[in-house]
Amino acid sequence: MSSPSDTKLPEFTGIRAVLWPIHNHELKKFIPLALIMFCILFNYTILRDTKDTLVVNAGGAAVIPFLKGIAVTLAAIGFVIVYAKLSNVLSREKLFYAIVSPFIVFFGLFGFVIYPMADFLHPAKETVVAWHAAYPNIAGFIDMYAYWSYSVFYVFSEIWGSAILALAFWEFANHVVRFGESKRFYGLFAVIANFALIASGGVVYFCSESIKKYVPAGTDAWHVSMYLLMAAVVAMGLLCMYIYRWMNVNVLTDKRYFDPEENAGGTKKKKSKPSLGESFKIIIKSPELALIATLIMAYGVTINLVEVQFKEQLKLFYAGDKGGYNGFMGIFSAITGAFTILFGLFVGQSVIRKFNWFTAAAITPIIILIGGGLFFAFTCSENLVAPLLVFLKSTPVAVATFLGAGVVIVSKSVKYTLFDPTKEMAYIPLDPELKSKGKAAVDVIGGRAGKAGGGYVQMGLLIAFATKDVVAIAPYAFGTFAIVCVAWLYAVKALSKKVDAAVKFRENERTAA
Repeated sequence: MSSPSDTKLPEFTGIRAVLWPIHNHELKKFIPLALIMFCILFNYTILRDTKDTLVVNAGGAAVIPFLKGIAVTLAAIGFVIVYAKLSNVLSREKLFYAIVSPFIVFFGLFGFVIYPMADFLHPAKETVVAWHAAYPNIAGFIDMYAYWSYSVFYVFSEIWGSAILALAFWEFANHVVRFGESKRFYGLFAVIANFALIASGGVVYFCSESIKKYVPAGTDAWHVSMYLLMAAVVAMGLLCMYIYRWMNVNVLTDKRYFDPEENAGGTKKKKSKPSLGESFKIIIKSPELALIATLIMAYGVTINLVEVQFKEQLKLFYAGDKGGYNGFMGIFSAITGAFTILFGLFVGQSVIRKFNWFTAAAITPIIILIGGGLFFAFTCSENLVAPLLVFLKSTPVAVATFLGAGVVIVSKSVKYTLFDPTKEMAYIPLDPELKSKGKAAVDVIGGRAGKAGGGYVQMGLLIAFATKDVVAIAPYAFGTFAIVCVAWLYAVKALSKKVDAAVKFRENERTAA
């Protein structure tokens, strides 16, 4: 029996163990890493909000499914090919600069050169109207071309999130952060991500809405907003590269923080992810993996269906005021970050600890089903909600706009704090080999299909009904939304018995030990 002196004391206790489990000597490594992530996410929020403002106010929300389903998908494939080739000829540090720099250059050129010349670069409005009249079934493709500079901006903004954050930053972090450090660093990175949303959301609101009172009469305030927003993106991008360089010179040369030999010798060769075809085979062979993939795809499809309708209502609410639209999105982003932090601290963790897996996993689809159902009710039928509109003394567009914003904010917060953890717990019943291969397969299939699924559904509806009005297809989008939510709940129920049994088995093992 071990004596008290043999018992290993925890590194941190009390509030610090939860809020700041970082040693003082680790600050030189943790802070610059956190700042790099902050810069990347700060830009991501500005770009995400601004890209929607540009394309929705130009071609309507109907163009978003076409951009995501076609342009972004092709660009992502092209980026991966280029990245793979560059990684073979450039060092890790030079590769980071090589992929970040083109984005910074483009966003700078867009804000200060391309956008001010947009009316000259794009086809005349009369020409676009004539195209729509002649070819109503391909309105989405027409708008992608008619406002091509906005489409390119949209694609670059989308790729920034997956390329710079998901790929460049996390590959760098996984390369320099030791396993023991990752358990403490990575949890705080999630908190920093939401603080970046809050900070950048405030900047977006100031540059888009508050700036109007400082702009001289007769000056287009939105042009000034674009100058400021893209200047902020360029500045944060350059700061990101500077901090990255500083880390390579001052941190990674110190073996207290990073030892290349330890990193090379202490890690196994990284297994490559399965191909698309291999992923299908792995998932088909395992009912559990198929159900987990269903969870991921269901979230992606349902949130996409709601978001596109919400953005169209927001466009109608602001009636062409791009600054107002973008300012709203800035506040929206800030509230999403704040709500996610609070929900995670006070609700998410408690639900996972106190309730079984089914209860925790079912909360996300139930919230999205109820919230999304109410939102579609306002969108699809004014008569259905007429009594409520009289009570609120408001218009259908206003109520749908703010209800849609609330539904998306809550849905994303619940996704980060409940959906993601319960999804990871669903891998527990799998055998070790299937668990490792299965997760990679589900990431390939579920991730791609979830992001594109909602877009392809709406593309099909818009083409079938020969319209670019997403409100016109709302009843059919809602039907798809409801069916997917039911399938989602079925997948949760089907997985729950095995997951709960596996969790109980692990707890009994720990108790016996």
